[in-house]
Amino acid sequence: MILILLGPPGIGKGTQAAFLSDLLKMHHVATGDIFRKNLKKKPN
Repeated sequence: MILILLGPPGIGKGTQAAFLSDLLKMHHVATGDIFRKNLKKKPN
């Protein structure tokens, strides 16, 4: 199962994702965190 939560900043997507991942025993992937981490990487 894949769930995607969309909405404007500050609406609680991360909170709901954490709740649902615990409830449904699923892995939570925060794409915004991955994106920001990659922005900080220096080019090779």
